[in-house]
Amino acid sequence: MTNLLEPGPKLRRRYRAEKIFKRMGLSAIIASLCFVFFLFYTIISDGYSAFTQTYIEIEVSFNKDLFTDANISKADFPGLVKKSLLKMFPEVTKRQDKKLLYSLISPSAAYTMQELVEETPKLIGTTQKIWVLADDDVDMLIKGKYQRDVPESNRRLKDLQLKWIDRLTAEGMLEKKFNTTFFTSGDSREPELAGILGAAKGSLLTLLITLSLSFPIGVAAAVYLEEFAPANRWTDIIEVNINNLAAVPSIIFGLLGLAIFINFWGLPRSTPIVGGLVLTLMTLPTIIIAGRASLKSVPPSIREAALGIGASKMQTVTHHVLPLALPGMLTGTIIGMAQALGETAPLLMIGMVAFIVDVPGSFTDPSAVLPVQIYLWADSPERAFTEKTSAAIMILLAFLIAMNSLAVFLRKKFEIKW
Repeated sequence: MTNLLEPGPKLRRRYRAEKIFKRMGLSAIIASLCFVFFLFYTIISDGYSAFTQTYIEIEVSFNKDLFTDANISKADFPGLVKKSLLKMFPEVTKRQDKKLLYSLISPSAAYTMQELVEETPKLIGTTQKIWVLADDDVDMLIKGKYQRDVPESNRRLKDLQLKWIDRLTAEGMLEKKFNTTFFTSGDSREPELAGILGAAKGSLLTLLITLSLSFPIGVAAAVYLEEFAPANRWTDIIEVNINNLAAVPSIIFGLLGLAIFINFWGLPRSTPIVGGLVLTLMTLPTIIIAGRASLKSVPPSIREAALGIGASKMQTVTHHVLPLALPGMLTGTIIGMAQALGETAPLLMIGMVAFIVDVPGSFTDPSAVLPVQIYLWADSPERAFTEKTSAAIMILLAFLIAMNSLAVFLRKKFEIKW
């Protein structure tokens, strides 16, 4: 006798198909999470070591006969570093060996001593132990990025240099410390001196210009198109073009900025003001579309009630509709800013790929931005720039995650459910 509660063949096939579909969806989610985890693991494993730097302790004698001139900067500080190293390794006498010994120390050691003497002139005539930056090859060796058990011809460090490094390590004169240089200096040709501050400040100045221009213009355009624009052919053309501009490749905006802002207006290349103008053009369609969607989400009853008690069209929009739609507009703006923060192609077109050492002080100073700085470091042949590239990506991702989290927070905090 057939059980009436037992599903038939067609129903069983449908149940089986639903289970397969659920498993496929779950598998897709797991695969996506695995790829994301692998991406973050690769970046973090390559970049976390950039937050530490190898230092070498040297004993420096600031003899008074080296500072005969009133201008301290004229003293032979590079020679002072060399004398200190030769004092630590008196057995080094050959010219070639001396060059190998001097190469263990970063060129910044001389500037470090100069800054110390200029800040504290009382050091003249004394002997001090000072920690100075090691060369990037030494730093990579200490961090395990270079292999020691390969032939000398295949290593950047010679056997004699390895012997000196082992001696310094055994005597406690070589240590890894927090890399403050990475956060307090601009770019450099020397990996151990390269920092992210210039690019970070350039990104901040560029985003300030982008936000100050794109938000008011985008909100005003969205309000006009949604609340005041007549329904005619011209309005339809404008709406279609705004939607199309949101899908235009970003490099096209870079070409537009190169043609108008630099070649026609004569603004300086590689500056935050030009970058902000270009990114404003790129983010405006996104902000306008998000703003119009937020305005549409406001119930018509709000408008009808305001008009019913005698409010004008402008009063209805500014006092009732716009405050309710503003959280969604802010969310769209932050997402647009996050997109602008990660853009590289349009900024390359306006010259922000230039090698900039100084940290920008204003909107018209030459500067780099975080994505372009990552691009420059990734193209450098030195192994030490590889970890700095990953570390810069970590900082950029932290900014992006923070901005997107802020967008989610604003949406949840100010969201009104009808």
